[in-house]
Amino acid sequence: MNNIPQILNAFDLDIASEVKPLGNGLINSTYLVTTPSASRYVLQRINTNVFPDVDALQDNIDRVTAHIRAKLSERGITDIDRRCLRFIPAKDSGKTYYHDGTDYWRVMVYIPDSVTHESVTPEHAEVAGRAFGDFEMMLADMNPLPVETISNFHNMEFRLRQFDDAIKADTAGRLDSVKPLVDDMLGLKEFACTAERLHREGKLPLRVCHCDTKVNNMLFDLDGNVLCVIDLDTVMPGYILSDYGDFMRTAANRAPEDEPDLSKIEINTEVYDAFTRGYLETAGQFLTATEREILPHGLFRFAYMQAVRFLTDYLNGDTYYKIKYPEHNLVRARAQWKLAQEALPLYPGK
Repeated sequence: MNNIPQILNAFDLDIASEVKPLGNGLINSTYLVTTPSASRYVLQRINTNVFPDVDALQDNIDRVTAHIRAKLSERGITDIDRRCLRFIPAKDSGKTYYHDGTDYWRVMVYIPDSVTHESVTPEHAEVAGRAFGDFEMMLADMNPLPVETISNFHNMEFRLRQFDDAIKADTAGRLDSVKPLVDDMLGLKEFACTAERLHREGKLPLRVCHCDTKVNNMLFDLDGNVLCVIDLDTVMPGYILSDYGDFMRTAANRAPEDEPDLSKIEINTEVYDAFTRGYLETAGQFLTATEREILPHGLFRFAYMQAVRFLTDYLNGDTYYKIKYPEHNLVRARAQWKLAQEALPLYPGK
């Protein structure tokens, strides 16, 4: 961090009087920077292992934030700088990132008197549903769509191809021990790909989705009102199931995603109903009839997708996810498969 003065100078900002870590994000390194004039900024080092095309990443974000700002202005919102992230352009390039020769950096204006929440209560779930639905609604007419910042991130057919490759290779020699689980999961692979099939049939559109809908990816004011959705790196084209189902997979599960006792895995209906209620209050203004109908499929889809990804990694010898013990990925896969089974009755149509 010895090059902080150089980085801040690249964004035409004063030298820092204080720099300290901010938040608990797992991808980018984030710092709160305070200048002698008491101005505060959020400085991030972009993880290029996850986001190798920084120019495309920031172009996405620039377009998305500009679109949201225009929508907020149309609504007569006066405190737009508190309701949408604002990135500082580098003084030489005009881009909202800077390359110091080794790392890529970006700077956002810090939104004062704002907090994030980690716990998901029914109240938070409803607020989150309303906020993520409104986020999608503001971007529903964005054209052209953003690019994919992580290729095939929520592509079920792609994840199943990876699964098939892992089964055929059996790199770690574990297939025989998990063959019944593999067969059970493959029995629902066509159902799991319902969204992709409907899209090919012209019945399910691609939308601009956040694709990482955690409750801590929004800022609240000190009175508990949502200010804005944050962490925009994964904003990309997707089906509305991406934002709906991904939130439900973690928030509406009464157990951790790696719970070994499968009897503890059940759907928290209070959180499920509250998020759905909030989401439809806003997103319901633009969703098609097909999107409304398929919405309950979201929890199954994302629990199944994560079960596939965990079991793929287990078969491959645990090369992707960090594990705490040898069977960790298998425990995760079984837990997510149980959650997927719990979610099946929510969308029985095939």
